[in-house]
Amino acid sequence: MQAREQNPGPLSGVRILDLGTRIAAPFAATLLADFGAEVIKVELPDRGDFLRHIGPFERGYSLWWAVENRGKKSITLDLRRPEGQELFRQLVPHADVVVENFQPGTLESWNLDFDTLRQINPRLILARVSVYGQHGPYAPRPGLDRIAIAFGGLLYLTGFPDRPPVRPGTLIADYLTGVFNAFAIVTALYYRDCRQGPGQCIDAALYEAVFRVLEYTAAAYDRLGEVRERTGNCLPNSAPLDNWRTKDGQYICIVAAGDELFRRLAGAMGRPELSEDPRFATLSARVEHADEIHRIVGQWVGEHTAGEIERILVAAQVPVSRIYSIADIFSDPHYAARGSLVTVQDPVLGPIRMQGVYPRLSASPGAIRSGAPRLGEHNDEVYGGLLGLDEDQRRALREAGII
Repeated sequence: MQAREQNPGPLSGVRILDLGTRIAAPFAATLLADFGAEVIKVELPDRGDFLRHIGPFERGYSLWWAVENRGKKSITLDLRRPEGQELFRQLVPHADVVVENFQPGTLESWNLDFDTLRQINPRLILARVSVYGQHGPYAPRPGLDRIAIAFGGLLYLTGFPDRPPVRPGTLIADYLTGVFNAFAIVTALYYRDCRQGPGQCIDAALYEAVFRVLEYTAAAYDRLGEVRERTGNCLPNSAPLDNWRTKDGQYICIVAAGDELFRRLAGAMGRPELSEDPRFATLSARVEHADEIHRIVGQWVGEHTAGEIERILVAAQVPVSRIYSIADIFSDPHYAARGSLVTVQDPVLGPIRMQGVYPRLSASPGAIRSGAPRLGEHNDEVYGGLLGLDEDQRRALREAGII
C-alpha cells in the first residue's frame, strides 16, 4: 500500500519547530505530522540529527532516521551560537509549538527559555522532554531511555526472578514519552484555541511516562506494603498464561486465566476434566497450582505445531497468537488487509515499507505526506519564504556556519 496524502489532516495549520534529537521529542512531532501538522526539524549544520548516524544503514543511510522523521521538513541552524539563537527567535512568532529534549538548563543557557519565548509569542506551546523533568533534585542529571526505565520502576519488573532485570525490546521510555507528549501538545492546543487560554509549557519526564503505566504497583505498595517483583512471562494473579515452545520450534502465547477461558482451553486440549479438577477449577486455585497447570499446557503445546494450536484455539475462542518476528508481520494477511504496513517514498532510498499511521480516525485520518527530509532540504523555503531572507543573507549565514 502506497502512503499518499488523502487530505490536509486535522492538524493542518499547526506549525511545530522540532529541536529534539534521538526519539522522545521528535517522535511526538512525527505523530503530529502524520495528522497534518507542519513540522520543521531544526538540525545542526553539516552533521544533522544524531539519529541520522545510527544504524541499521542502507548505503550509509539510516533506516531509523527514515522511519522516525518521516513527514517533516529540515532546516539547519546552530543554536549554540548567538547568531543562531537570534535567527531562532525570528522563527518563534511563526510557530505554534516548539518541542525539545535537551538536558534541563540548555535552553536557558541559550536565552531561549520559556519566559523569553512567550514574550515573543504568547500563544507558543513549549514541550520540554527530559529524563527527570525540569525541576527536582535530579533534574540536572544526564540520562537516556535505559536510565528512565530503571528509575521509573519498569526495569525492576522485567525478566525472571532468579536473573538480572532485562531491558524491553524497544526504547519504551522514549516512545511512551513521545505518545504522552503528543497528547499533551494536542491538549494544550485545544485549551489555547478552543478555551481561549494562553500558551504554556509542557514538562514531560521520561521516568514519569514509565511510572504511569506500572498498573497497580504503587497502590499495592501504599496499601499492602507489597513490593512487586519480576515474574517472567507469568503473572502472580493469573494462570494459565505463558509463552510455550511448539513442536515445530516456534513460540506461542496463550492467555486462558479466566474460568470460562480455561474451560474452553481444557476442552480444546481434549482434557475437559481439568476444568473440574479442584486444583484448577477456579482462578485462585490455578494461581496456587500455576506451575502444574503451566506444565500440562506446555506439554500439550509441545505436541503440536504452532499452526495447529492456532487453528484449534481460535476455533475454541481462546486468546492465542504465535510470537511474531518482523518477517512474520510482513507476510501476515491481517497486517496487509488493514494497511498496517505502508510504503513511503524516501528522498534518498526511494520506496521503504514501514509502520503506518496510528491511531485510525474515521473522519479525519492521518497520512504520511513525505519521507524523512534531506539535511537542510527546506532552508530556502523556511528562511527565504517564511522569514523573507534574500539569497545574499542566506549565503552569508551558510558561509558563517550558522545554517
